[in-house]
Amino acid sequence: MPSTQEIFEKIHEVLKNDPSRTGGLTAIYQFNLTGEDGAVYQIHLTPTSAEVTQGEKELANCTLELAADDFKEMVEGRLNGTAAFMSGKLRVEGDLGLAMRLESVLSAYAS
Repeated sequence: MPSTQEIFEKIHEVLKNDPSRTGGLTAIYQFNLTGEDGAVYQIHLTPTSAEVTQGEKELANCTLELAADDFKEMVEGRLNGTAAFMSGKLRVEGDLGLAMRLESVLSAYAS
């Protein structure tokens, strides 16, 4: 299984090469990943660009906290984001509307 860093690098590469996959969003998502492979990452989206950074660089519109292993399952399509939220595996702070649109952004990893 790839590391969280490798996953975010691939998401960055795919979104950078195809900005239309951002879904026209302007937002900063922050991922507070816990556990052995945990770290803090941000995805900065505009309708024409995307950037992934490690660490808390700017104030996020939507912050998601979950275990790194659960995050890996989400991006691989084995864990539904809504189910993770409802079961308490995923905590969301900020704009819940953005959280609902996140799966389309994370699908960049599976492409």
